[in-house]
Amino acid sequence: MDYSLIENAPLAPIGSMKVGGNAKYLVLPKNENGLVSAIRRFKESNERFIVVGKCSNLIFQDSGFDGAVISTAEMKGTKAREGRLVSLCGEPLSALARTACENGIGGFEFCYGIPGTVGGAVYMNAGAYGGEISKVFVSGRFLNENLDVITLSCEEAEFGYRKSRLMRENLLLLSAELCGYERDPADIRAEMEDLVAKRKSKQPLEYPSCGSAFKRPKDNFAGALIEQCGLKGYSIGGAQVSEKHAGFIINKGNATASEVIALLKEVSEIVFEKTGIRLEPEIRVID
Repeated sequence: MDYSLIENAPLAPIGSMKVGGNAKYLVLPKNENGLVSAIRRFKESNERFIVVGKCSNLIFQDSGFDGAVISTAEMKGTKAREGRLVSLCGEPLSALARTACENGIGGFEFCYGIPGTVGGAVYMNAGAYGGEISKVFVSGRFLNENLDVITLSCEEAEFGYRKSRLMRENLLLLSAELCGYERDPADIRAEMEDLVAKRKSKQPLEYPSCGSAFKRPKDNFAGALIEQCGLKGYSIGGAQVSEKHAGFIINKGNATASEVIALLKEVSEIVFEKTGIRLEPEIRVID
């Protein structure tokens, strides 16, 4: 069989926030055939399912997920070919950046240190430090809801700020062709190390989190607004607005998903009341 299946699997260990209940099934496809076979199985049995990467930007409820959580974590790998990179959907972004560095391909430095996968990054057009996956994306092979494989160019993927056509049409990335530019590996490595140092100095990497908790509002920054409202360190149970970076909500210790969700809502409400700006969560909550 091209996938493994675990019943009544805890979801907290596989997510960046380390919260959430159990899934009826946790499914780990080994390759594309395994992914298609798993999805077909649950479609045909009318079983609820969701396909995820490393769960670095989403959380499950404390009640868990009454269905199959299909993780692409084992579908990884990146190959360099004629100055371009071809990555599988489950490839960690840091691994992608390392492969680019080894092959003297610049443009992927921003990926280093982001805890997600290529699939998740393309889905939400992930970015950091001025870089976005849409800037290096050439084309991708996707699985649509009918389990047909289709190819989309960068333009056809319709990328925007933290969004893409994938969200609207429920498309799943299988593999992506990416392109940067020629650059000295030593310079790439130096920039990646500099970005990691910046992350360590400014972000609460010592605690579980999903990274930026809110999308950047127009002409402003979520963290700055939250701090302006005096919410640094504000907590509900084990969930806390980071004292290091107000844009992060962290699991300070044994937080529940309900506490994280309540804190997201409360911070958004307080910021709206005090500034008139509505913060939109970047963290996806799976019911």
